[in-house]
Amino acid sequence: MRARWAFALTTAALLAGLAVGAPAQADDSIARATQHTVPATAPVTLGAGYVLDDADVLTDAEEDMVQARLEQLRADTDLDLWVAFVPEFSSPANAEEWANDTASRNGLGPTQYLLAVAVDTRQFYLSGDTSGPLSDAQLAAIEQQRIRPALGELDWVGAVDAAATGITDAAGGGTGAPGGSGGGASTGGGAWIVVVVIVVIAIGVIVWAVSSRRKKAAVGGGGRGPVAQLSTADLGRQAGSALVATDDAVRTSEEELGFASAQFGDAATGDFRTALEAAKANLNQAFTLKQKLDDHIPDSEDDVRAWNTQILQLCKEANATLDAKAADFDALRKLEANAPEALAHVQSERAAVTPLVDAAKASLERLAARYEPSALATVADNPAQASTRLAFADEQLDAAQRLIGEGKGGEAAVSIRAAEEAVDQARLLTQAVDKLGADLATGEQTISAAIAHLEGDVAQASHLPDPDGRVAGAVALVNQQLTVARAALAGPRIAPLQVLQGLDAANAQIDGVVAGVRDAAAAQQRAQQSLQQSLLSAQAQVSAAEDYITARRGAVGAEARTRLAEAGASLVHAQQLQGTDPQQALAYAQRGGQLASQAIQFAQQDVGSFERSQGGGGGGGGGNVAGAVLGGILINSLLGGGGGRSRGGGGFGGGFSGGGRSSGGRSSGSFGGGGTRSRRGGGRF
Repeated sequence: MRARWAFALTTAALLAGLAVGAPAQADDSIARATQHTVPATAPVTLGAGYVLDDADVLTDAEEDMVQARLEQLRADTDLDLWVAFVPEFSSPANAEEWANDTASRNGLGPTQYLLAVAVDTRQFYLSGDTSGPLSDAQLAAIEQQRIRPALGELDWVGAVDAAATGITDAAGGGTGAPGGSGGGASTGGGAWIVVVVIVVIAIGVIVWAVSSRRKKAAVGGGGRGPVAQLSTADLGRQAGSALVATDDAVRTSEEELGFASAQFGDAATGDFRTALEAAKANLNQAFTLKQKLDDHIPDSEDDVRAWNTQILQLCKEANATLDAKAADFDALRKLEANAPEALAHVQSERAAVTPLVDAAKASLERLAARYEPSALATVADNPAQASTRLAFADEQLDAAQRLIGEGKGGEAAVSIRAAEEAVDQARLLTQAVDKLGADLATGEQTISAAIAHLEGDVAQASHLPDPDGRVAGAVALVNQQLTVARAALAGPRIAPLQVLQGLDAANAQIDGVVAGVRDAAAAQQRAQQSLQQSLLSAQAQVSAAEDYITARRGAVGAEARTRLAEAGASLVHAQQLQGTDPQQALAYAQRGGQLASQAIQFAQQDVGSFERSQGGGGGGGGGNVAGAVLGGILINSLLGGGGGRSRGGGGFGGGFSGGGRSSGGRSSGSFGGGGTRSRRGGGRF
């Protein structure tokens, strides 16, 4: 995927290790890359040739084309390039480390390079020795200007060709080994070589053209493409990964838009807002389809496949909409040019958030004296999480200050943007405590009114005939919930939103029994009364889920996000209908509250899994980096990525593994040269 809005601050390279899937698109190249699940690949042993395709993304003909191209690179420049395609790096947190480890284990020398690509997690990195003929800046330019655009189109052969062309151009386009004989070949021999090269290129062009036509036919060819060849389970996994990545992309773009609007004004960002709304509309449609797949109603396999395919297409369209504005948005932000001013602004914002953390701690202590731990679960660790975000922000601000002093404005801008997002999340985490406290207080006040309404329903139901026992069953359920609610009100601590949810469920049950004996006016009045209670509960639950997921999105998967999206849609429907059809609005409000509660449960499970993977702490106890990753903040640019838009599933992390029929041979030595292969580079595509 091409670069998105401004500086992408989330490292998908790290998130791949959290089993939050990388972006998937509904096109045949993606399907070929992910037709089956393959374990993460350890650093590989390169084969006899230049190409190693453990990800199975190349046909035999394409592999021959790549091998021929890399042999030509060797002939033209006396430089070697190996390429390794693997499904996923065993060290997804650092693509640079994986690629360099592979290069070192295989003894690659200063004139030998490795392009490593992790297909499933969409990462890449070009490994080269600093003592070699190409500088770090040249390698970075080849990565970002040549390789990444081709990988963004999932054009594997084109990416290798782009890398080889970039290396040739950077090396000066030499036609032989430095200091070699040069003109030692006879004129006839040179002409023969030229003829062979022309023939090879011609064959390659023909094969490439046929391959491209085949790809286009597969995409639009009535289900004959590789998407149709995927198993239903694999197709579903792709759709879930696409939802996570696109949801993160939209959330990140929305935050970027907020930052830019504050800096430049709404008038200057109108086009971006329009693009974002269009992308959100596509995403909402995709979430609606995912909810249909997840509900209790059985779906035919044809429906499952059709809906998952549509989800992939909607996500692809949403990303394309954001991509269309990427360059303009990057130009608007201009953090690099304004790095000192931007640094001062974020430092000021960071200072303003510091007292909010202490205030949130105090608020949480007061709330804990009145409310059950379950009622405060979504904010229980917010002060600790906020402190971790601020500590991470401090690290990035210090780094930015140093980089500005060194004249590295671009790198400083990346750190500034990371700090900006960390401070923003810290503020969100602290504000969420008081917001939930206000919702709990209002919910507690509403419980008494809800009890009174249900008591009236029980009294009315007691006079109804009950031939099949339905009335008695509904009354028993209501009385059970009333007992729970009264006990909760009388107890030292309470969970108001959970109590209201129970009363809502009981209300829905008895409404079905009593509705038949109510006249229209009474039914409308009763629905209005119940609606206000349900709206309050749903709004509070949706708000709590939104804050929880936004600040921990680095660990949250598709299920929680889908429930939240559908909860929000149901709440909007309820609000729109409350004046004209309160009974229908009530149903939507109750559904919204239930879905939001499910979203919280799924999200908490995901976060728990993340924290266990981090040794018990994704926030305050797990280190500043782990906390940043949990929040979807830590950009892969800080670890060797190139920047991008999506924090949760975006960025441009690195890595690609290959092998082939090398004619050049590899150097000996444990580190493959006199310099180092460590540099910032690579990324996600």
